[in-house]
Amino acid sequence: MGKATGFFEYNREKAEGRPIEERKQDWNEVYLPFPEEKLQIQGARCMNCGIPFCHSDCPLGNFIPDWNDLVFRNRWEEASDRLHATNNFPEFTGRLCPAPCEGACVLGINKDPVTIKQIEVSIIDKAFEEGWVRATPPASRTDKYVAIVGSGPAGLAAAQQLNRAGHTITVFERDDRLGGLLRYGIPEFKMEKKFLDRRIEIMQEEGIIFKTGCEIGGNISAGSIKEEFDAMVLAGGAKQPRDLPIPGRELNGIYFAMEFLPLQNRICEGDSIPQQDVISAKDKNVIIIGGGDTGADCLGTSIRQGAKEIHQLEILPKPPLERDSAKNPWPLYPNIFRVSSAHEEGGERLYSVSTKCFEGTDGKVEKLQIVNVESKIDENGRMNFNEVEGSNFELKADLVLLAMGFLGPEQNGLLKELNIDVNERTNVKRDQNWMTNIPGVFTAGDMQRGQSLIVWAIAEGRSCAQAVDRFLMGKSELPAPLS
Repeated sequence: MGKATGFFEYNREKAEGRPIEERKQDWNEVYLPFPEEKLQIQGARCMNCGIPFCHSDCPLGNFIPDWNDLVFRNRWEEASDRLHATNNFPEFTGRLCPAPCEGACVLGINKDPVTIKQIEVSIIDKAFEEGWVRATPPASRTDKYVAIVGSGPAGLAAAQQLNRAGHTITVFERDDRLGGLLRYGIPEFKMEKKFLDRRIEIMQEEGIIFKTGCEIGGNISAGSIKEEFDAMVLAGGAKQPRDLPIPGRELNGIYFAMEFLPLQNRICEGDSIPQQDVISAKDKNVIIIGGGDTGADCLGTSIRQGAKEIHQLEILPKPPLERDSAKNPWPLYPNIFRVSSAHEEGGERLYSVSTKCFEGTDGKVEKLQIVNVESKIDENGRMNFNEVEGSNFELKADLVLLAMGFLGPEQNGLLKELNIDVNERTNVKRDQNWMTNIPGVFTAGDMQRGQSLIVWAIAEGRSCAQAVDRFLMGKSELPAPLS
């Protein structure tokens, strides 16, 4: 590394957010650009580790120390090349990935880890500004045609990799715009969609064909696609939401997060939403059930819509402020209390609580009956929750958003028509070659893995692409981070 003593000379520093009252009034990204001279100092904190554990905890196997050092040396274009060697879309991961690499940073054993995520997103933003990111269509084409079903990160990664191998790629997306959850699940304040659009434009210049409004297994026969193409990659995500079947669930005013968030994204895109279809938190008491990232997205969205009061409920206990070295040792991802940009802006978080029922009048939700719970892991490793006697309380609610995760891919349509096998968790089954039980039909991303991180989706898309290329050509030179 260029600065062997940087890790004890400099402290960790992150990008600053825009003033809270300012950013609550718009949908622009929260964080300000990070000055280059400060970023070079952060790159200098990367140590010359004997074993860089950041590699092992990054599903993509990113060459993190390499581009940290290149940034320190002011060799930005080389840093961009090194970053793209393993990651198709660093502008997405640099904004949305929770950075398991930082949790495994060797410096993090007894000091604050390197700001890997900030360096990553700064490299790619500069690369686009300088024009270093350009379309690279293949020098020649094979006679093979591949259909990608789903345009989320897994589908996009598989498409770009297979296109680089020279195959003709068509990506089918059932929504009216491309991007999957990147488009309609991630709020604008976390990632402005201009970053998604510019990457898709490059992919189109590279020769990838995109078709929207195409639901394979719906308005387009899955069988016909299988017959028309030499291979298919199923990358439709895990969009089946987890429900809360308790008394009062039928009341109006209770929605899944993925009914609520896409509507606001459409409004940000300039769409006109009929009044009867609008789900708005304006002037309402909002309850968000689920303490994860999707819940935080609902929180930030509700704040910007002008909610009156917001509570976010989580059945699990509040995490510790610091890593428990006995139960959660390095280099495992640290299970600690985190404050997202949305949590900085408002709302109250309640931990170790469970909703007993929804109540209301005239068919409209008005309040929740809630009880405190104690959690305990049984002999089978399962978490059990026991109600605390006499701890019942209620909260007012005009709008309830269910953000409790997803149960896997939707089972009808595509999977049913092709008779695709699923496992005990209702995710699509695959073999070691990323192929389903149907020859020539492959799968990647949340559709086969279950709800997971964007970095896993991209890694799976890349790995699946290698398997498809090998299936079509008998061999492949495409890289694959996962087996």
